Amino acid sequence: TGHRTQSIHFHCVHNPSQSIIAALSFLFMIVCVCVCTCLISFPCAPAVLFDDCAGNEGVTFEVSNPDFLVNKDRTLVAQRDITESEAVLFIHGLSAHADDMAQVDISGAPIRPPHTLREMQGLNQVSSRTKRSLLVPPMFVPENQRPPFPRIIGKVISANMREDHTFRLTGKGADEDPKGVFSINKYTGEVAVSRPLDREVIPFYRLQVSTIDMGGRLVEGPVDLEVSVIDQNDNRPIFKEQRYAGEVLEGSPTGTTVMTMTAADADDPNTDNAVLRYNILRQSPDKPSPNMFYIDSDRGDILTVISPKLLDRETLPTTTYELEIVAKDMAGSEVGLTGTATATITITDRNDHAPEFTHSLFKATVDEGSIGVVVNLTIDDRDDPATGAWRAVYSIISGDPNHSFEINTNPDNNEGMLTVIKPLDYESTDLNTLLIRVENEDPLVPEVAYGPSSTATVQVTVLDVNEGPIFYPDPMRVTKRENLPVGSFVGMLNATDPDNRQVQSIRFAVLKDPAGWLTVNPVKGTVNTSATLDRESPYVDNNQYTALVVATDNGSPPATGTGTLIITLEDENDNAPYVHPSVVRVCEDAKDMNVFVVGGRDKDIHPNTAPFKIELGKQLGLEKTWKASRLNTTHSQIMLLHNLKRANYNLPLVVTDSGVPPLSNNTEIKVQVCTCKKNRMDCSSASSVHTNLLTLLVFVLSSLCKCSSSNMYI
Repeated sequence: TGHRTQSIHFHCVHNPSQSIIAALSFLFMIVCVCVCTCLISFPCAPAVLFDDCAGNEGVTFEVSNPDFLVNKDRTLVAQRDITESEAVLFIHGLSAHADDMAQVDISGAPIRPPHTLREMQGLNQVSSRTKRSLLVPPMFVPENQRPPFPRIIGKVISANMREDHTFRLTGKGADEDPKGVFSINKYTGEVAVSRPLDREVIPFYRLQVSTIDMGGRLVEGPVDLEVSVIDQNDNRPIFKEQRYAGEVLEGSPTGTTVMTMTAADADDPNTDNAVLRYNILRQSPDKPSPNMFYIDSDRGDILTVISPKLLDRETLPTTTYELEIVAKDMAGSEVGLTGTATATITITDRNDHAPEFTHSLFKATVDEGSIGVVVNLTIDDRDDPATGAWRAVYSIISGDPNHSFEINTNPDNNEGMLTVIKPLDYESTDLNTLLIRVENEDPLVPEVAYGPSSTATVQVTVLDVNEGPIFYPDPMRVTKRENLPVGSFVGMLNATDPDNRQVQSIRFAVLKDPAGWLTVNPVKGTVNTSATLDRESPYVDNNQYTALVVATDNGSPPATGTGTLIITLEDENDNAPYVHPSVVRVCEDAKDMNVFVVGGRDKDIHPNTAPFKIELGKQLGLEKTWKASRLNTTHSQIMLLHNLKRANYNLPLVVTDSGVPPLSNNTEIKVQVCTCKKNRMDCSSASSVHTNLLTLLVFVLSSLCKCSSSNMYI
């Protein structure tokens, strides 16, 4: 509808107890959407009459002056004593079918004479004030107005206006961005809007009105001009999402909240333009009832309507329902704008069906001595697959005292996989009877219980297999001294056949003999030496020699068993010691004595090794040039008593161990006499000259008087 403003006057009479509105009346007409007449009028009685040609339902009134209001009886009432004249207010009437505004001029009652000195003093203070002569009423502009523009939206009044004075409009919307939205007639004070407004962009403008003289000097003001943009229903409700998903547990009570769907409307939230109502347009599928769900029209909560017994996932035609939801503004009236979205509701499963075995008895066979899955147990469960209400948990109730079996759930098909984890023995028992129980991961609902079909019997028949002989003990351990004569007895093998329900013979043989030291009697199982046992052999590790033996029965087919023979070898003093290192170096012109250290080594073990005795060899005059002295149980010090010329010399030594009887070894070490300069030792030419100790002795005796001690470098 169109909007226009008309000015009328009424007189407010002062009364000590209240202010009474009198002589208020106006009448104007506008064209409605239905081509009817819409009226706001103030008859002689202080009542507001608004006619929108449609029953005046839901009419709201807004008064620009907070000192006035329109009560429930549509009477304009003053909230305080009105003593000033020329006051202006606006009444905005709004309904679903019409929108109009009226201007009201107020004339105040004369002030009563003061009764006290205090009142007189107060009135004198009031009378001394300068009354504001620039009257700027609030103005209202509907959004989305159509041309022509500009449109006058109100008028500013100045009581002191002169011919050389003009009005000026400033602020955002006038001379500040957005510029040029509003303008003022500088002579008449009429305010106009220049283009359509959008409340959702800017809902309110605050400008300033003032008067100036011809020289541009400020005369009055500035006074705030408030322009409110009146909302129109130009925005549809919009859901945050186009598709919503929710779940409800089967068997839920009627009235269970499934989900909430809300939409937003950009229009003024204080008007019906943004008051939304929700409704379900369509339910798919519409079985077993087209009204299985209900949506709260105000809040958007979707609730169940169907009874708990009918809300059964296993009997419903589908577990997923789709609802088309519409949100309509204008509080759901026929002229409201709408927005739609889809709600997908899934009926989730609860554990209201116990799993049941497809058979009460399952049978399986397994070879003795083997492990692995022997049988798959099948069940039925009407609950939702891949949920805790459907997934099965199996347990062995009885029949497995040795814990030879294990049962697990196949995640793909929910079957129970019975597995042998410890080999079964046919000779102990050839039939195992197990009692198996199946349950769900999730607990059953209170009204459902596990019945007899949730248990089953499994019979596992063990088949006889020809088993290989078993050695006892295994490994077999014996202790022998090394160097036993060939043919000496080592030990006797002992093996039994576990197939005690059959009569079988056993034959023995050597399977692995790394050094080739052993022979085995195939019938008796006696083990003898076929070569000399040597503790120092590379096939002996930590004094132990390991061989593998095998026992074979005469079953069909024959079966074999393997055993281990470990021989711990005791040491004999059968290895002479030796000296290390075999080459040493000294300097030919050392100022101090040349000394080097040698040590003894032995392949034998205690007590046939250290302490070692290292002495000079039995050569004439050797002690005049060399001296051997013991350092510890394994090493001795050799001292060169005289300087020698640069050459290589062979020094004979004798090393003896502590065995009983002891063993000695006559050996030689090479002594290189080198040239030593500035901590460098040159032995290159010395390696080409070899001198035995006899020649050396002759040389030493001839130059004994010229000898001097020298240092030795090793």
